Amino acid sequence: SKKVRMAYLAIVGSHHINGVAALHSELLKTSVFPDFYRINRDMFTNVTNGVTPRRWISQANPSLTKLITDTLGGTVWLRDLSQLSELKVNVNDEEFCYKWRQSKNANKERLQEWLFNKMGIRVSTNALFDIQIKRIHEYKRQLLNILSVIWRYRQLKGMNYEQRSDAVPRVVIFGGKAAPGYHIAKLIIKLINSVAKKINDDPDIDDLLKVIFVPNYNVSLAEILIPASDISQHISTAGTEASGTSNMKFVMNGGLLLGTLDGANVEILEEIGKENLFIFGTLSGEVENQRRLARDGRGGVHWDKRLLEVIQMLRDGVFGDFPEVHDLVDSFVHSDHYLISVDWPSYLDAQALVDKTYQDERKWTQMSILSTAGMGKFSSDRSIQEYAENIWDLKPCEISGPLVVDPVSLNEQIYQLNPSGTYKSSPDSMSPSIHIPVGRLTPHDREIVERSSPASTPMLRGGGFNAN
Repeated sequence: SKKVRMAYLAIVGSHHINGVAALHSELLKTSVFPDFYRINRDMFTNVTNGVTPRRWISQANPSLTKLITDTLGGTVWLRDLSQLSELKVNVNDEEFCYKWRQSKNANKERLQEWLFNKMGIRVSTNALFDIQIKRIHEYKRQLLNILSVIWRYRQLKGMNYEQRSDAVPRVVIFGGKAAPGYHIAKLIIKLINSVAKKINDDPDIDDLLKVIFVPNYNVSLAEILIPASDISQHISTAGTEASGTSNMKFVMNGGLLLGTLDGANVEILEEIGKENLFIFGTLSGEVENQRRLARDGRGGVHWDKRLLEVIQMLRDGVFGDFPEVHDLVDSFVHSDHYLISVDWPSYLDAQALVDKTYQDERKWTQMSILSTAGMGKFSSDRSIQEYAENIWDLKPCEISGPLVVDPVSLNEQIYQLNPSGTYKSSPDSMSPSIHIPVGRLTPHDREIVERSSPASTPMLRGGGFNAN
């Protein structure tokens, strides 16, 4: 039957094609749309995604914002994120490193309080906070993560007292939602919660391992989770993640990254240095070969014994006897499309290195500082600038303002026009002043704002008053 390929239709109707990260933009040319690339190479470009530091550092992480602002001598870095690189000179400053750790610990305490108040779960801030929060999907491999958690539990149960005293306590936090019709994704959520119940209810393990699936993950919750992370996981099968942005948010906040060379992870590595993150897994160029071996029945010949043990624990009902668990196990045992078994050994090696590094407080702190200091590229300001210049061919235009406005006076002006009180103004009356870009207002609204401003009207007529 004839089909319409929506991606092809989108390309035909577009003037530029952007892969949103360097790796994925190259894959579009070589693997996904090679015929279109041969027809019109100029259409294909790359603008790597970015995130706004005003929300994901300044709003989400006040303690780190204050430390950076005090160190750099102002807040200009929030508009020019490249200034973060100036933090590198402090990496050996003991006082600065201490303040950096204090900021991280304050955020861990905030999350600790939230987990207890909202979920009734007690965690220790001395533990390594390991967080993976994103849409639940097989390619993002939350399944690989929870399988490794089962193996960690298996190891802890086999340790004596002395061995446990050397183990790194860990709090593993998952968050995310599955599409309503995505059966396997829902089974992954079910498995995570089943494993969490078994481990969290085991008094023999205590604070050595906690597993948490936070409910109703959203942006507001992300603002609490992200600043508290010691390590975050971005472990998609290489070549499947277009970019990712949570990786940027975590690293900006001083969380170290555990991941594959996929999406924007590749560029983060280039910016912060490979020595400051934990990389594992099959490279994108080898993925199809590994899948072919799996289809030919040769992919599972040398499966790691540790993974086989974990599979057997699941089949034996150690984490609950629900029939669907067999469907979940079969999803990668019989057709390992996302290379769970292939990447498993190197993933466990990377996890062991995380544990070892976390025990070296000085080194971990330095890696955290250098991670944040290298993230200047990943501001949405840079992304928007590149879109404007390279894709949309937009030129900057000057606008009037910002205009300093007394919100109390502004509220009085609004009330005079609308005494019924049905209109609720948005300015924060707790603030002494607000800044309004008058060039974006209608003439009517501008007149109201000008009457509430201490700025002189002649200056406004002269092209705007900048009170910064």
